[in-house]
Amino acid sequence: MAASPALDVPPDPPFKRRKTTPEPTSGTGTGTDSPDDSASAPLAADLADQLDSQERKKYVKGKKLGSGQYADVFEAHLLADPKKLVAIKKIKVGPEVQEFGISYDSLREIRFLQELHHPNIIKLHAVFSTKNQNLNLVLEHLPQGDLLKLIQDTQSISYTPADIKAWMLMLQRAIYFCHANGVLHRDIKPNNLLIAADGEIKLADFGLARPMADPYQPMTYNTITIWYRPPELFFQAQHYGGAVDIWSCGCVFAELISRDVLFRAWPENEINMVKLICEKVGTPTEENWPGVSKLKGYVTPSEIVPIKTRDDWLAVFRSIGELGVDLLIKMLTLDPRVRLTAEGVLRHPFWTAAPRPSRLEDLPRKGGGVEVMGDSLKQRGGELPRNGEANAAGVGRGDKVARKIDFGAMK
Repeated sequence: MAASPALDVPPDPPFKRRKTTPEPTSGTGTGTDSPDDSASAPLAADLADQLDSQERKKYVKGKKLGSGQYADVFEAHLLADPKKLVAIKKIKVGPEVQEFGISYDSLREIRFLQELHHPNIIKLHAVFSTKNQNLNLVLEHLPQGDLLKLIQDTQSISYTPADIKAWMLMLQRAIYFCHANGVLHRDIKPNNLLIAADGEIKLADFGLARPMADPYQPMTYNTITIWYRPPELFFQAQHYGGAVDIWSCGCVFAELISRDVLFRAWPENEINMVKLICEKVGTPTEENWPGVSKLKGYVTPSEIVPIKTRDDWLAVFRSIGELGVDLLIKMLTLDPRVRLTAEGVLRHPFWTAAPRPSRLEDLPRKGGGVEVMGDSLKQRGGELPRNGEANAAGVGRGDKVARKIDFGAMK
């Protein structure tokens, strides 16, 4: 098969895939994320060499862009070059730390950003600590805000199918690059897609990322922001791969087209989310998803909503065209084994069909400005984009105690 022009990524991964160990499980069997064997003690020890005052003195901190329970974000510049702007994410010391005093989320973010270098992934310039042991990540300055604010600003910002194609292509190249290097992002959503000064989209927040596990090693299903979480995780699957990220990308694609969240359940809990997925996609059954009934969180449904037809999808998303709808359907397929892979997404004919993706210089860029960059970077992985309100209600990172989905209540 000839390579798709959309597959414009370096052919060789920047680092070797590493052997992983199972995620430790809690008493509920939900799994509690930790880095793999190469990402805890060795990485924390390596950080010690970076966390010195000399690194800290290279930067002059400016105004605060955002503040949250997990982190504060500041605009800063290089002491040697005041025109060189950066964002400094100061991660607060909290109770969820491992023996080196660094949270697992922070370890993940540092590890993967140090290893993944791609035009559509936010760049980590440096890491240093302060006297009170707060960890500071010096990140790429992305002054145009994020994709969420751009989607939400329906009054002053309009965009075209060609613009959507350009944004999605940048996202998919980043995800293809992550997956080719054995990394699951596990928190793809519009406010983790920041906009650079030139209009380039940058994937941020690797706090929930994880190396792709051995097929026999379980992973947690309490991950991915609830609106963008795939059905297999609601059914407590502990063996999964890149398909979870593709579902999230499909949700972002639909949100760009309709300018509304595709699966916005209220109240935001697992039961209502599965109910909404059934309503908008169809009910998962053995016929459309062989083996789904064996997942421990699955309960035989009392009512079955047929799988939505192509005409059903076209009625809602016709503006993106038939090929765009075809791609969307294949990204939001219930069975993760049938869902497109990251490479399959980039090989889809949607990208080369008219209209061609917009050029960077033609894309809308007003995604809220640097303050929105601060708001996006301050959030902890898995939070809904409402200043932590949803996370405080216990729906951001997954319920502490998982439960089976009661299809009988979905009437």
